[in-house]
Amino acid sequence: MILAVVVHAGSVHDRDGAKGTLRRLMGRFSHLSLIWADGQLVVWAAWLANWTLKIGRRSDDAKGFKVLPKCWMVERTFGWLGRYRRLCKGYEEQTTGSETWIYPAMINLMPRRLAPG
Repeated sequence: MILAVVVHAGSVHDRDGAKGTLRRLMGRFSHLSLIWADGQLVVWAAWLANWTLKIGRRSDDAKGFKVLPKCWMVERTFGWLGRYRRLCKGYEEQTTGSETWIYPAMINLMPRRLAPG
């Protein structure tokens, strides 16, 4: 489930967008200790809040498509959010509006994902 959301322009690099998200998490979730990321946040998050940063890397000898550990969770969540019409198109004028609509979508998804069977 989503802990923090930061929506930014498409021209913002993923590394810089992730920094904004990590800043939002800082001080709010004391139990958070491990963060999965790609290779672009290697040093930055380590000193930010005493978090352990685990990098999902593809092995050099891998050929073709290979699912990286934990990275599929992000893509799966984007797929779930894409089912909501308000989130699948850029209807909002400002990024804060888009951020706001993600929370009700996740609240709607949460009981379905947590319910057994």
